Amino acid sequence: MSKKSQSLTIGQFAALHGINKKTLMWYDEIGLFSPAAVNPENGYRCYNYHQSPILETILLLRELEVPIHIIQDFMKNRSAENLKDLLDEKIADLDLRITHLQAVRTTLCTHRQNMAALLTMDLSGISVIEKKERCLVTVDISKDITFEEEVELITAETKKYHLGRLHHAAYGSMIPVSSLLNGNFDDYSKLFIEIPLLTYQTNLHISPSGKYLRAFHKGDLDKIPRRYEEIFAFAEKHGLTLHGFSYEMGINENVIDRIEDYIVQIEIPVLG
Repeated sequence: MSKKSQSLTIGQFAALHGINKKTLMWYDEIGLFSPAAVNPENGYRCYNYHQSPILETILLLRELEVPIHIIQDFMKNRSAENLKDLLDEKIADLDLRITHLQAVRTTLCTHRQNMAALLTMDLSGISVIEKKERCLVTVDISKDITFEEEVELITAETKKYHLGRLHHAAYGSMIPVSSLLNGNFDDYSKLFIEIPLLTYQTNLHISPSGKYLRAFHKGDLDKIPRRYEEIFAFAEKHGLTLHGFSYEMGINENVIDRIEDYIVQIEIPVLG
């Protein structure tokens, strides 16, 4: 007689599948998964090896957070087609969750990088760095737009791209280099949101790949024009041509209480 045809007690069967006996008892009570036999003398539940694949399917669906009533429906109409449909749906859900977790990881890495940089950075320094192309969600602003209107615009964009929480993204402001060169240091024209893993779409702003001039400004934002003058002097000294937009982003907002400690990262594309 094959060992696979021998009966297992509820304890043995539960241990085989790494679950509690009470789980098997509950599955039996709700008609989801019943034992192969019940001893008429003592009422003990008995299972056999051939029931294992069925139970493992149920446990897999439970792990995938498929509701009990849906699993019950599937068990009443078990077929390859029905199982495939269930798994197709859950694979799609998992793909979304994986994408979300990858985006969260990217955000965490950015925050960690910013915090590590804060511990060692020379705020007075100006450097040239290499950056990859970025797809940015932007909203147009002007001096006539109120702060409340800016918040409404940002909120609308976060909903459109299913962002969920602002901490899932990096965000800041943009000012044309042409405005800065003309001395219009308050001519901010866009707010940007950098959403991790956002793929290219025609309505997005492209921050080009290549060399960028990077600098930092700490403290009173009214003094940021002086920092731009230092940036332009650095560019002229090193024969660098700046173009496009200056991208400003706060990098320590989550660890300060005073505006005097606020640090703005400034990045401007360099031609050539």
